[in-house]
Amino acid sequence: MPIRTNRGRAAVYRRLWGWPLRSPRHLAASIIIFVVVVIALGVIIPRVLDRKPVTPPVVGQSTSPQGTQVGQLPSSGVSLPTKQPQPSISASAAPPQADAQLIAELWAENWIKPPPDNDVNKWLAQLRPYTTEEFLAQMATIDPRNVPNKITQKVTPKKSYTSSADFEVGTNVGKVVITLVKTPSNEWRVNSYTKAD
Repeated sequence: MPIRTNRGRAAVYRRLWGWPLRSPRHLAASIIIFVVVVIALGVIIPRVLDRKPVTPPVVGQSTSPQGTQVGQLPSSGVSLPTKQPQPSISASAAPPQADAQLIAELWAENWIKPPPDNDVNKWLAQLRPYTTEEFLAQMATIDPRNVPNKITQKVTPKKSYTSSADFEVGTNVGKVVITLVKTPSNEWRVNSYTKAD
């Protein structure tokens, strides 16, 4: 077994590694220093790696950054897209399509005829072929007894775009606007309804 002395490189290493174990205060100080070093490296390293070489701007080109980092929202005020975006005014207008009107008529007929026992699940099952899944989840909160029970005016087109359409139908409690959207499988489905103005 080698003789341990207080001189030499090995003795210095022993003193450094043994320092945290001399007392609880030394151990706590070692842990705090270690945590601070790890956090500092976690902050500094990503900043150093994300630096890009500076290129001179081309005449007439904007110098403001266009991209965003991962986990950072765009700063230009652009909102993130939803699953089924609502139709906007800038959408291209199109004549009402017959298959969209047919879906609106079938949906309206099934909407006003809940099952005799007012079972929500049965009512939603008869609306499922004509309704988007997102809107079915919202309709699950509706009591079928609160919907109109008679159509007084046939379904007529109100607005029509290439990927959405609004149809108006008269009921015994007032007019309702039914909004349809075109799904990714190119089928028309009811996405919402509101009371007409």
